[in-house]
Amino acid sequence: MVKEVTENAKVCAFLSTPSVYFSLPKSSELRTNSKVFDLDTRFKKDPGFVEYDFNKPDEIPKDIHGKFDYVVIDPPFITEEVLTLYAKAAKLLLQEKGKILISTLVENAAIVKKLYSGKPCKFQPSIPKLVYQYNFYTNYETSALKEPNPEIVG
Repeated sequence: MVKEVTENAKVCAFLSTPSVYFSLPKSSELRTNSKVFDLDTRFKKDPGFVEYDFNKPDEIPKDIHGKFDYVVIDPPFITEEVLTLYAKAAKLLLQEKGKILISTLVENAAIVKKLYSGKPCKFQPSIPKLVYQYNFYTNYETSALKEPNPEIVG
C-alpha cells in the first residue's frame, strides 16, 4: 500500500489511515507535503496531523480543500452511509483528476464504483482470522497493486 502511494502521490490526504502515513520516512517530501486526518489526538504532535471526524466532512478546514492529488481511505465502518461521508471528504480535499485508494469489503464493490469510480485491485489485503475479505479499490490504473498476492486464494 505504501509503495502504491509513493509511486502515485505528491501531496496525499490520509483519511483514517495513520499507519500508512507514519510508514512514510519522516524526512520524505511526500510525508512533509501530506496530512493525516484522524480523530485520535495522540497524533497531534505531528505537523501533518488534522483532527478529523468522518461524520463531519464539512468541518475540514477550507484552506486545504482541493490541495491533494491523492487520498487514502480506510473507513472504520463498512456501511454505505460511512463510505458516502468519506467520499464527500475526498471530493473536498482532492484536486481535479485526483487519485483515490480505498480499502473496504469485497461486497461494497458496487458502492465504491458509484461513489469513487473505484475498481478492485488484484492485490488484496491479507488479514488473518477475519471472516470478511477486504479489497483495495482505486479510481486509476494501479501500479503496485496490480498483481494478486499468493496468500489470498480466490
